[in-house]
Amino acid sequence: MFQVGILTHQAKSGRLIVQLTKEIKPGVFLFDGDKRKLGRVVELIGPVKAPYASVAVVSSRLGKAGDPAYTER
Repeated sequence: MFQVGILTHQAKSGRLIVQLTKEIKPGVFLFDGDKRKLGRVVELIGPVKAPYASVAVVSSRLGKAGDPAYTER
């Protein structure tokens, strides 16, 4: 598991917003620290040098702001 960002908040649409620290592509699944699936990256938003990921949630456990987000690759 590789840390790729930090959870910032849940948008009104229900998606999680993750501030990215590593480059990832849409379609990648993100996990929490306990290896539970949070959701799939739907789109990348914001400036190129400091992007955010919009994540479609697949779990009822969302985590909280400041929690790390991980990917398998």
